[in-house]
Amino acid sequence: MTNAENKGGKTIRKAAQTAAFMALLTLGMKLLGFLREVFMAGFFGTSYITDAYVMASNIPGILFAGVFTSVAISYMPIFSQINEREGQEKANRFTAEAITLVSAIALVFAIVGIIFSDQIVTIFAHGYTGERAELTSFYLKITFFYIVFSAAASLFEANLQYKGTFLKTMLTGYLQSIFVLLAIIISAYFGHYFLAWGLLVGSAVKLLALMVISKERGFEYRPTRHVGDAAKKIVALAIPVFVGSTVNQVNSFVDKMLASGLSVGSVSALNYGYLLTNMITALTITIIVTIIYPRLTQAKATDDNWSFNDSISKGTYITVIIGLPCSLGAMLYSKDAVRLVYERGAFNAASTDLTSDTFFYYAIGLTFIAVNALLVKVFYALQDMRSPVICGIIGAVTNVGLSLLLVGSMQHKGLALGTSIAAIVNSLFLYIMLRRTHPEVRVIRSMKKMCKIVGVCFVSIGLSYLVYLPLRGEGSLRTIIALGAAVAVAGISYLVFLKIAKVEELDLLRGIVRRK
Repeated sequence: MTNAENKGGKTIRKAAQTAAFMALLTLGMKLLGFLREVFMAGFFGTSYITDAYVMASNIPGILFAGVFTSVAISYMPIFSQINEREGQEKANRFTAEAITLVSAIALVFAIVGIIFSDQIVTIFAHGYTGERAELTSFYLKITFFYIVFSAAASLFEANLQYKGTFLKTMLTGYLQSIFVLLAIIISAYFGHYFLAWGLLVGSAVKLLALMVISKERGFEYRPTRHVGDAAKKIVALAIPVFVGSTVNQVNSFVDKMLASGLSVGSVSALNYGYLLTNMITALTITIIVTIIYPRLTQAKATDDNWSFNDSISKGTYITVIIGLPCSLGAMLYSKDAVRLVYERGAFNAASTDLTSDTFFYYAIGLTFIAVNALLVKVFYALQDMRSPVICGIIGAVTNVGLSLLLVGSMQHKGLALGTSIAAIVNSLFLYIMLRRTHPEVRVIRSMKKMCKIVGVCFVSIGLSYLVYLPLRGEGSLRTIIALGAAVAVAGISYLVFLKIAKVEELDLLRGIVRRK
């Protein structure tokens, strides 16, 4: 094994270990969010206060979250290039300029939002009147200002991720959630007008924490009036990234719009099925892609083509190793999974049937959604923001066309299937576009290895079903036993077969549980 290969293996092993802790932190964040919703429901129920708070919390994100996420994504390849070629001092100066520019833009947006909060409520919540509309407008005046802190925080996070600081960055999100939870509790006893302050104070505390961590890692932010061309370039690169993210929102909007004309519960079933699919990707693939992206930008900035292609190839194999069994398992055990997660209270057996159907069809595209996320980041590392937008538009057109075609015969299931097929089409076009525009990039180094992974996965899931059949039955306990046994058999046999097939990426995954 060469030094480069040995170094690459150690790097990916460390990434795998980090991914395990990130998955735990992500799960903890989801649980904390759930606890927050429980407190909110317990104190304020489904009152006009809750309506106002939910709307005011979401509107700034709907309008601007995609903008600043796009800026953070565009920042990393430029920062990497400056850092590797011109040194850390110039890279830090560029980061300061970028933070100043983005914060100034966010401040302008916030001021406009505060001034026109009444009109914004009329547009986004046209059914709100009287006290509910007034309270929403009041909350908006507070929540709009938190985008200033969020905009700056997105760049601090990107900077720290490039330097390999992932876990501390995620912990700052806990700080924000804790302050939101505290605001809910305080508001219950001292008045609901304090509710929105949790978001503002929480985002400010998160930013301060990120600034402290950044200083430890060699970057101290100092405001500057000068904004160079490199910082301005971020905005230019962010525009197509933002357009691409908007395409996904259009897909979701079209699905919900079409579902609104179907039987009662169709919109909810789509939402619950999508949330379950999104939870799987958030706890697995999203974390892997988040770790790989900084490594891609660094390798590209130093013209280290071997490391660049090695990271892509290993990332692709790991994505499929994790994503495919999740996809097949979700399809095969969709009803049991939905029953265990959701079925209680008002969510009855009929709700389970509706939701499990959508979950099944969403799960078909799960692996391809994961591959899409990785390939899009490859384009971004190459500073090619245009190609993913073109592929995304093709995927969106496919989704809308299939949704219109299938909704009549398959109802809500057709909408979920259309989304999955669109993800497959998007993956194919991303791969073809990458091969045509960047032929030096190698996504899959060995098709034989990929076939081994796919074959082993199908065999393992098949064995799990043979164990599941005699154990299944009525009742939650029987479901837990049958599903638990199936997952255990699938997991163990999958790892054994991957070892027999000599898939070396298995060693990287083993490093997750062997971290000292």
